[in-house]
Amino acid sequence: MAARLAGPVATPREKSLRSYALFAARDPRQTLGLDPVGAWGFGELLTLMADRCGVSPDPAHTSGADVIDPDCTLAALDAFAERLARAAHDRVPVLLGTGHPDRLLGFYASLAAALSAAGCVVLTPGYGRCVDVPTPFGVRRHVLRYAGGVAVLRPADAGGAGGPGVHTHSPLPVRVALGAAAEQGGVLPGLVVGDHGFICGAGQLGFEAIGLGDSDDPAVFVAEAEGRVAVAVPVDDSVRADEYRPLTRYVLSRAWLTE
Repeated sequence: MAARLAGPVATPREKSLRSYALFAARDPRQTLGLDPVGAWGFGELLTLMADRCGVSPDPAHTSGADVIDPDCTLAALDAFAERLARAAHDRVPVLLGTGHPDRLLGFYASLAAALSAAGCVVLTPGYGRCVDVPTPFGVRRHVLRYAGGVAVLRPADAGGAGGPGVHTHSPLPVRVALGAAAEQGGVLPGLVVGDHGFICGAGQLGFEAIGLGDSDDPAVFVAEAEGRVAVAVPVDDSVRADEYRPLTRYVLSRAWLTE
């Protein structure tokens, strides 16, 4: 709560409600690669997000800061850690990816290192492949890269540079990675860990997926409710990168993994 990972968060209520309306209209910017089975109108989404995240269920509450219930976050983190522990015990191949590399790359990279040390193969399929992502400004060409074992997108014209990666909600990166893994009988992941389009896109294709979702990411929690995502952790995904260190330590400790 001190870091605003949960409790009153930086995500404005207006932004969350707009995201729910866009998802209800099946806007691909909000479905994140998920093809939902249910109707999921605005009211149903608000009820779901109140249950899974702790946001206000009152549709008349239309402004101010949104809220994530820290008890929801902790309960989901425990389930997330339990799934990581099982993956480590069974030494399943894992694929990790993030659409928030500027914030969450360190979190996922620490998980990748711990899982690798436990004997899991951390997959990096499709390295260097082009991913053409539609944006409001036209289609932009990106390249799939891995940093610390975590899939990220970088601008195609950045060469080997480009910082930690670009922000994306697209499911295209994980589709490219999984397609590359499947080629010629390659190793497929037993678990996908990430956020946004990485877990919704993987879950839609039938891969077990766990990850993080903000109060304005209804697709992640609909995917969990429909059984396409195994665990969705409600947490603000836009605080400073170093504020996720306690989250990392908590998850690794609960999963009996060494960083």
